[in-house]
Amino acid sequence: MIREKKIWLDGKLVDWDEANVHILTHTLHYGMGVFEGIRCYKSDDGRSAIFRLREHTRRLFDSAHISQMEIPFTQDEINEATASILKENDLSEGYIRPLVFIGDGAMGLHPGKNKIRVAIAGWTWGAYLGDDGLENGIRTKISSFARNYVNAGMTKAKIVGNYVNSTLAKREVVAAGYDEALLLDTDGYLSEGSGENIFIVRDGEIKTTPNTSILKGITRDSIIEIARDNGLKVTEERFTRDELYIADECFLTGTAAEITPVREVDDRAIGTGKPGPVTKKLQKIFFDTVKGRDKTYERWLNYV
Repeated sequence: MIREKKIWLDGKLVDWDEANVHILTHTLHYGMGVFEGIRCYKSDDGRSAIFRLREHTRRLFDSAHISQMEIPFTQDEINEATASILKENDLSEGYIRPLVFIGDGAMGLHPGKNKIRVAIAGWTWGAYLGDDGLENGIRTKISSFARNYVNAGMTKAKIVGNYVNSTLAKREVVAAGYDEALLLDTDGYLSEGSGENIFIVRDGEIKTTPNTSILKGITRDSIIEIARDNGLKVTEERFTRDELYIADECFLTGTAAEITPVREVDDRAIGTGKPGPVTKKLQKIFFDTVKGRDKTYERWLNYV
């Protein structure tokens, strides 16, 4: 059960159990809200560092702009509030969830002049797909649910309601005994996981879905930069499910999932059925970065 001390709500720190909303909160009924997922890591020198805080906050504001929601705080104020959540909850590392939502008032699809509200929570959260998944890879299945069509769900915004699609896919494959769902786009190409971007490796070259049907992941961008800086070729190009089946390696990226290897798709082993050398190399650089061991990308860390 998730439980900490304080939540930042509409500019004030309130007790965890007092961070409540009315049952007629508009976002609760119609799904129009936006959010972010951010991780904070404890570095080897004992300091806490939020990974790419500014980029996450910018995407939160971009999502709100796409959704025609005006956030009543500046990006700097949100960044400061995010850092305060860690301090108030004595979190040296963990997961942070900013949420922009439409409050109660008018009902019906049009929210009228309902207040735009903002909450930021933080809690301790380990490996999203499990420690064993990070180490040995996960089993995945392509879902029967397609990813939202690009002109129907506004795929560049991290909108609350968009994740119904992800929840349906995730529940479907977990019920069938798999760890994670992969979704195709409406043209039949690999899009992403239920909450992660996807990469494949073949003959030492990396391929990932372009910025079409996907949410443009911040961890995804980080891995592309790290890979290219280390002499690896990265192509942003659509690929099919059978191209995925014959990949040498596959891995998922995301704030929650971090860098999670995929060992199996649709009951077919990927490569040797174990995390491959490219995946392990990128995974090591990523964790060395967020733990403060590798200073190459220290600009991505916001120390608290």
